[in-house]
Amino acid sequence: MTGILLGDKDFYKTLFRLSLPIMLQNFIASTLNMVDTVMVGQLGEVEIAAVGLANKFYFLLSLFLFGVSSGAAVFTAQFWGAGDIRNIKRVLGLGLLLAVAMASLFTLTAVLFPEIILAVFSKDYRVIQVGAQYLRIAALCYVMMAVTFLYSSVLRSTGHVGVPMAISAIAITINTVLNYIMIFGKYGFPALGVKGAAIATVIARATEVLLITRTVYVRKYPVAARMGELLDISFIFVKKFISTALPIILNETLWGLGTLLYSVAYARMGTGVVAATNIASTVESVALVICFSVGNACGVMVGNRIGAGDEKGAFEDSVRLIILNTSLGMISGTVLALSPKVILSAFNVSRDVYQSTGKILILMGMLLFVRVFNFTMIVGILRSGGDAKFGLIMDIGGVWLISVPLVFISGLLWKLPVHWVYLLVSMEEVFKLFIGLGRFISRKWINNLAAGMQEA
Repeated sequence: MTGILLGDKDFYKTLFRLSLPIMLQNFIASTLNMVDTVMVGQLGEVEIAAVGLANKFYFLLSLFLFGVSSGAAVFTAQFWGAGDIRNIKRVLGLGLLLAVAMASLFTLTAVLFPEIILAVFSKDYRVIQVGAQYLRIAALCYVMMAVTFLYSSVLRSTGHVGVPMAISAIAITINTVLNYIMIFGKYGFPALGVKGAAIATVIARATEVLLITRTVYVRKYPVAARMGELLDISFIFVKKFISTALPIILNETLWGLGTLLYSVAYARMGTGVVAATNIASTVESVALVICFSVGNACGVMVGNRIGAGDEKGAFEDSVRLIILNTSLGMISGTVLALSPKVILSAFNVSRDVYQSTGKILILMGMLLFVRVFNFTMIVGILRSGGDAKFGLIMDIGGVWLISVPLVFISGLLWKLPVHWVYLLVSMEEVFKLFIGLGRFISRKWINNLAAGMQEA
């Protein structure tokens, strides 16, 4: 067992090469997202709640996009291990068709009916009106995000992790700078408030999609497919892709719907509660940067091993990665639990919001390692091994059978403080930990998908 845990130089070189660019990308994104939240927070609690709720609609789309791109990544990692470039291009083409179609539908809905969407989450008229201003503009970048999602995911699965990182860093930096200029009216620009934040987002995402597609084709990466190669898709290929990707898409979408119901419950507990949970989730994303990066690298490494036919090596790498990442989660959680006062000093919020957010952050830190274990297990290991259906059962069972009932019962019926509601909702993570550990030990999650797709 000691040999498995220590691994070898190649293991850690590969992990470092894959995870470092993802880590930097996620760190930049999470940090600047927190800066954006602070900027909007300077406008007031209504504005921070409005933008937070408007982004819940994009969050639902992003889960679908993440599901499609994750499904594509599972196949891409295994095809890359098997040296099958033709099928990587076909996977990219099918993923783009699904992602762009759904993003177009979300864009149309957000542009035409923003008030109706926001009324689902809040009854506060001011929050709905401000949020609608933001959503109607920000939705114009949804299709661009769909294209970026797919190219970034496939590039990472082929080991080209530096390109998405660099381009994302550029786009997010542009977004942050433009936010400062347009929200507050700097350098001769008018102060546009939340509208300025939305315009900045659209400009940044347009830059991002142009840069990533141009880079792929100018540098002639393996995913630089011609239109005919992207659309070279047989019925059998589509069927096999969907059979694996659909559980991931359903997982992300149904999990997202469940978490959106948390937002509905929180909104009915008050605008201050919405502000507190939005701030806490933004801070959590920064705390999870390293762990989520290792989890994503795990998916690539394990998928490559399985595609190359090395099932023993795939299992040994998984053991190392899950122990390493859970340990990192413990360290990050401890830092988070000890830092609420330092973190919250950057936000201009009421005393009640300050106190509620601080208590949530402490609980969040204490449970962070459990969430990291589950993320690594479901996204990094089960999916890369072609066992997405079991991951679906774990996630959906936890959210819909435990968290959703508890958030409404504890928040709206028992009227508990929001930090206790958060603690009860988090019990689904404990449930998933025990179920996932049993599945991992069984090794039933190891499936070579590339072998079955090459003849399609």
